[in-house]
Amino acid sequence: MPNLKNTEMVRDKGQEARPLDTFDRKILGELARDAGLSYADLGSRVGLSAPAVHERVKRLRATGRIRGTVAMLDGPATGKPFLAFVHVDSTGWGKTQELLALSALPEVEEIHSVAGDTCMLLKVRCASSRALEGLLARLYALPSVKATRSYVVLSTFLERTPQAGITEVLETERAVVEADNTLP
Repeated sequence: MPNLKNTEMVRDKGQEARPLDTFDRKILGELARDAGLSYADLGSRVGLSAPAVHERVKRLRATGRIRGTVAMLDGPATGKPFLAFVHVDSTGWGKTQELLALSALPEVEEIHSVAGDTCMLLKVRCASSRALEGLLARLYALPSVKATRSYVVLSTFLERTPQAGITEVLETERAVVEADNTLP
């Protein structure tokens, strides 16, 4: 009887370096729109059989291109209509254990270490402005935090997870813009 664990590990090593092809991108695009699709439905949408799609999805998971499958919740419908981005300025390196511990709060959706005029960027979704004020109080209680700037969202026109598609022309548009700027 073959050792499936070892066999899967051998397959995965070869697949990690394989770039995404058109079918992979189509599969990822459809799953980004509706992760609950059956393999049969997914196959019919991308032009492959259900078993072929199943194998590709397994490979996409094994290589980390699909990190998980989750339900996308609606903030206001779940009692958290107040969305804000908080820039955090700190002394020293911004990524401290205390700051990262805020990830335990369900209001904190994202924490990013960033380059620019701030150290960390947080995306937070709260029940109210008062809840945001409470979160900011927790931030200011951290010894490394010296300032914050909050940007409250008034309207959201697009909010989505990472997309599989790539706009190839964007790579060349920079060169075109740079060339246009050098003309007399």
